Amino acid sequence: MAETPVNLTRSERLARYWVGWHSAVVLCFLIAPILVVLPLSFNAGSYFSYPMAGFSWQWYETALTSPVWQRAFLNSLGIGLASTLIATGLGTLAALGLSRAAFPLRGLIMPLLISPMIIPIVVVAAGFYYVFAPIGLVNSHLGVILAHTALGTPFVVITVTAALLSFDQNLLRAAASLGGNPWTCFRRITLPLISPAVVTGAVFAFATSFDEVIVVLFIGGQEQITVPRQMWNGLRDQINPAILAVATLLVLFAVALFASLNWLRMRSRKAFGQSSQ
Repeated sequence: MAETPVNLTRSERLARYWVGWHSAVVLCFLIAPILVVLPLSFNAGSYFSYPMAGFSWQWYETALTSPVWQRAFLNSLGIGLASTLIATGLGTLAALGLSRAAFPLRGLIMPLLISPMIIPIVVVAAGFYYVFAPIGLVNSHLGVILAHTALGTPFVVITVTAALLSFDQNLLRAAASLGGNPWTCFRRITLPLISPAVVTGAVFAFATSFDEVIVVLFIGGQEQITVPRQMWNGLRDQINPAILAVATLLVLFAVALFASLNWLRMRSRKAFGQSSQ
């Protein structure tokens, strides 16, 4: 953390305080909807309302022991891991290809690769339905995995491309001059240096898949119900605080995921002799 300079003028100190308070207000605005809802998951009553009827773990017990929620969690985990593995491989290869100066049509292909992040998700989901339906991929795990792969790949492409922009190509030239073949240079030089960006992209791809519901509504069937889709079904059919218990668990899972990512990035920086500050 940067230390506060001791020779600041009065106006500079006021500006720093204003920025600090402004940041705190924005942070509270962003997390307030989550902090308001999460306590209701411990409500002993059966409604989303304050004041709470009492404290109870019953909705967590319902969510963790229900076969419906267990199947949804396993579907989300399997689909998320499979789509993340494919998206990470494809996105890394795409970023490596696009980083080459002689790659043709780079200015056209890059926007196309990240278009699933820009186009409204309803339009993307409808497109998947019309493409997958004629070839039998609707109502199948493979169809959902491929669709989530397309949604997660742009995150890998962007993070790995950003890492490759600062990559020193002289390292590869030096390795090649010492007799290293392209595969050895990639495995022992390029991949270790860009691995934090690859992991970051993979985490974002997994989070995107785990949190996605619109595409699953379009191309998923009863056997492909994921956690977000089960939450959607629960909100549509009946208001049950078990949904809030699942939402709380997802928030904790997301916090643990990004904390692990930050820990891995710090370890990587230390491994390459860089400062984490």
